[in-house]
Amino acid sequence: MSESTALTLETTVKHIWTDGKPPKQAEPKPSKQADSDKRTTGRRDVVLPARLTWKDQRGATRFATVVTRNISDFGVYVESLSPLSIPLYRLVQLQFERDGRPGDALPCALQGRVLSAVYRVTPPSSSQKQGLALRLMVDPRRAAAVVEDARATA
Repeated sequence: MSESTALTLETTVKHIWTDGKPPKQAEPKPSKQADSDKRTTGRRDVVLPARLTWKDQRGATRFATVVTRNISDFGVYVESLSPLSIPLYRLVQLQFERDGRPGDALPCALQGRVLSAVYRVTPPSSSQKQGLALRLMVDPRRAAAVVEDARATA
């Protein structure tokens, strides 16, 4: 090694100065509850019967009766009485049964048949039914504006 190489290596090494003081304490992290709840709109607990319709991998139309547990402007969580084989990201149509549908409890985006995608599947257990989290494929602001326009002209 030549002297010029040795000088270059020594000058590029960064030295750390310590003064003997303890390191600063890290700021406390926010609670896990605040981290896990990143929803843009609130959820409302609503128990209503509904029907899911989808096509399986062979193209056959399938139906299932479900019960909603909570609803927001962007999604719905439903529970099935029987096990379903719906994969993630499958498009399904959600329609509420006519016999138990209070109009005030549903957002405007959920009136009629609504296209949605399965984005979480909770497998059934001995204490819990199978659950599906559905993401609505409708912009709730646009759906609300369409309903308002229809009411204004009627």
